[in-house]
Amino acid sequence: MFDYGVGGQERKLDIANEAIADIPINRTMMVQKLTSQPPLRPQIVQGLVNVDDVFNHYKPNVDVEFSDEDGSIVGENLQFKNVGDFTKKGLINQSEFLSGLNVQADDLQKFMRSLKSNKILKAALDNPEAKMAFLEAVAGLINELDENK
Repeated sequence: MFDYGVGGQERKLDIANEAIADIPINRTMMVQKLTSQPPLRPQIVQGLVNVDDVFNHYKPNVDVEFSDEDGSIVGENLQFKNVGDFTKKGLINQSEFLSGLNVQADDLQKFMRSLKSNKILKAALDNPEAKMAFLEAVAGLINELDENK
């Protein structure tokens, strides 16, 4: 009995021939319809010789809805012009909502790094009185920023 794997064509695992590379174990493959309109009927398109031609012909895009921290829905349209648009960076670059979340995540990570490396701040947060004073100062800064918008 043969051992077979997923590839561009059926192939034995012990034979090295050209096929689509297997998806690495630490990756996830997502399959989704990338157009809002269903095709009326299948059509044969000739002359598409590379991936860019396929993207230019079909112009895949999808309407997505994101939910923000308040629970309200934010709708956006994501367009895919090349394979790079499917990466994390490609999705973030074309979405205002995801860009905002990315900036927020970067800020929180910087704050976490400063918490880990700043011994004075760590000591202040360990002391309940100093922690309350710090939180009150931060709340005062937030109020001042809100007032000056």
